[in-house]
Amino acid sequence: MVVRDASHGLEVLLLRRSDVGAFANYWVFPGGRIDDTDLGADEIERARAAAVREAHEEVGLIVDPENTHPYSHWTPPAIQPRRFATWFFVAHWGGDDVRIDGHEIVDYRWMTPQAAIEEQMQMAPPTIVSLHELAEAGSFAATRRTEYPRWVTRPTKSAAGVPVLLWHGDAGYDALDSEIVGPRNRLWYPADGPWTYERSI
Repeated sequence: MVVRDASHGLEVLLLRRSDVGAFANYWVFPGGRIDDTDLGADEIERARAAAVREAHEEVGLIVDPENTHPYSHWTPPAIQPRRFATWFFVAHWGGDDVRIDGHEIVDYRWMTPQAAIEEQMQMAPPTIVSLHELAEAGSFAATRRTEYPRWVTRPTKSAAGVPVLLWHGDAGYDALDSEIVGPRNRLWYPADGPWTYERSI
């Protein structure tokens, strides 16, 4: 996640993917998988090297590894045929130039996290949740973490049939039951309607 501190608060860079391939037309953060050339002493360092490389390859940004911090780790639902565990990093950017290729990435926007949330842009669940967290942080300095939450997604449906994704801390997480009363850490994610992130922990 590439961010910058603006006069009106934290802004995050969102990229729009093309209408072909995986996550067609989705708004995403810069990123990609770890290559053999991404070196480091451990998993986090290799993932950091990949994040820095992808920022340059996708949008021409040269971000400072020292200002690129681990933020969270995501594991998709076990039911997905292809699963890619993903590290999210926060990188600070102080320049102006963003270059997209017009093929894989067709558009970009600098936005406050809250504006992106309110616009209900087409995004994957980890992007949505991360935007909520960035909105709470409010500045790059406030995104610095010493512990990195690991999000293991468990999908289910409400009694009315609405898809909902549950994460650790939600009352229904262990039982995989969205109807259990209690703390909330979930994303209502209907295929044909607005999504809603609900968190009370």
